[in-house]
Amino acid sequence: MKISIVKSLKSAAAVVALALLGQPSLAMAQGPGGLTSPPAPAPPRSVQFPQPVERTLANGLRVIVVPRAGTPVVAAQLSIRSGGEIDPADKSGVADFTASLLTKGTQKRTAPQIAEAMEALGGSIGSAAGWDSSSVSVAVMTAQASKAMSIMADVVRNPVFAEEEIERYRTQVLDDLSVNLSQPGTMARFVASRVVFGDGPYGHPLSGTPETVGRIKRDDVVRVHQTYYRPDNAILVIGGDILLKDAYEMAEQLFGDWKSPKTALPAANEAAAPASAGKAGRVVVVDKPDAGQTAVTLVRPGIRRADPEYYTGIVTNTVLGGGYSARLNQEVRIKRGLSYGAGSSLAARRGVGPFSASTQTKNESGAEVAALLLSELRRLSSTPIPQEEMTPRKATLSGNFARALETTAGLVGQISDFALLGVSLDTANSYIASVSKVTGADVAQFAGKRLAADGASLVLVGNASKFLEALKKDFPNVEVIPEAELDLNSATLRKAKG
Repeated sequence: MKISIVKSLKSAAAVVALALLGQPSLAMAQGPGGLTSPPAPAPPRSVQFPQPVERTLANGLRVIVVPRAGTPVVAAQLSIRSGGEIDPADKSGVADFTASLLTKGTQKRTAPQIAEAMEALGGSIGSAAGWDSSSVSVAVMTAQASKAMSIMADVVRNPVFAEEEIERYRTQVLDDLSVNLSQPGTMARFVASRVVFGDGPYGHPLSGTPETVGRIKRDDVVRVHQTYYRPDNAILVIGGDILLKDAYEMAEQLFGDWKSPKTALPAANEAAAPASAGKAGRVVVVDKPDAGQTAVTLVRPGIRRADPEYYTGIVTNTVLGGGYSARLNQEVRIKRGLSYGAGSSLAARRGVGPFSASTQTKNESGAEVAALLLSELRRLSSTPIPQEEMTPRKATLSGNFARALETTAGLVGQISDFALLGVSLDTANSYIASVSKVTGADVAQFAGKRLAADGASLVLVGNASKFLEALKKDFPNVEVIPEAELDLNSATLRKAKG
């Protein structure tokens, strides 16, 4: 019996060995020292997404339909073309308040009734504000689409903004801010926005600050809703297993009698970095003695989503810090062990958004990491990026994009973003080809021209006593702000004396 078992095991091993030898991608993946490396990415494959079709209702509501048969699901998103950028300076966070409270009660339904009704339909509903828009979205089985969208129309058009819901949400936001502002990473991100945008529309935290959240009253929320939630400032996207005719009939039935105020929309804010942002090249340290780590953020103005060089920009970003194998993580984590991870972000919005690179490290290595972020940004523009580095980074971008559009809700959300940010609705079908065209020389040129290190500033939040002396050797212009004196409501970042 033992002999037969051994023979069987040997036969199985031989079969496995032959199978491996028959697969060149595995057999040839042996690197130095016999370590196995993953095979190279395959050439990008074209993907064909459904073509959006649109029309505008008589009241100005733009309706976009994306038919997608095959899965009995319908998703819809109604977006208002106004978000955190419309917040008054002394009441930042009010756009987020307004959007978040939409599902907390209408003239017909209480908050629990809204939740129970959507649960009974087997669907979901959510609302939120971003920087350039506020939205309500639903997803449900096709047979329940009309009922779900009726609830969506109700929360968009008839919210009551009950005082008890406002206070409940205020408490939640203040609790979240209390936790977030105790973390060096969040504080560094908030400070970085002020450094780049000053008192401009993108300068404040989207959620507001403890001071501004405390000032928001029901009248402020109602004013935002009455001013901006109107059909001529809205876009409705419906996608999934639905016919064009049925989708437009539903939109007309639920939103056709929605009237805009007689007053004109307020002029749009120009969300570019204003003069109040100050000069580039700042090095701001927030001294937080109780911090166990130091958060380090490099930040500068980036690009708009509609920028002709958008695709070069996102490829540049993914080469620098868009994943585990990107340059920043290689240098900061893998080679030097100074952090659990480092990355970068190019937030392309309707206006010029921020570009940032960030990580957290032990307090003692804060200065070293700050210098590393700057040097990696400079290195990016020094020579064209080799093809063997470009191929996997572009594959990551294309793969993530296609995966995000696999679900009906993901497709509807992406088409909504295209419409809101002023790009072609067919961008989904040209995305992979546009990414593939970007060369290593394009990346180097973009990094030097649009993301030059000379235009960047540094923000460090941590125990300054552990890194300040070393930091000043490389950056003698350091501005130190004790945590107790930090004011996130001002472009100066300092509380007024007296």
